Amino acid sequence: MIKGFKDFLMRGNVIDLAVAVVIGAAFSAIVTAFTNNLINPVVALFGGNNVAGLAVQLGSTEKTTVDFGAIITATINFLIVAAVVYFIFVMPMNKIKERRKRGEEPGPAEPTDVELLKEIRDLLAAQQRQNLN
Repeated sequence: MIKGFKDFLMRGNVIDLAVAVVIGAAFSAIVTAFTNNLINPVVALFGGNNVAGLAVQLGSTEKTTVDFGAIITATINFLIVAAVVYFIFVMPMNKIKERRKRGEEPGPAEPTDVELLKEIRDLLAAQQRQNLN
């Protein structure tokens, strides 16, 4: 049962989807807090006493403000998330794939012809029962 579950996880894009969900949901709050409370004050320091930091207002309204500090913050957020994804998820998965290619670790088990035929038989039987009801 555990081997089957491991084989399922190693197939296709299951790992990629899991990484996207985990990083998007859980890690973004940590990165946002880090940049808002540590990086933004440093960026604002270079912008002088202005609360907006490195923002420049092009017109007479707030909608014409170009906020370079926000762009720098978003870039730092992206780099932190990308680094965590790469070093914690992508690198270990690549090492596992490498081992499989060298034969050190077995890959997902392929179903035999007999198993496929049994599965088809069971599906046809279930479909036939459903049509009778």
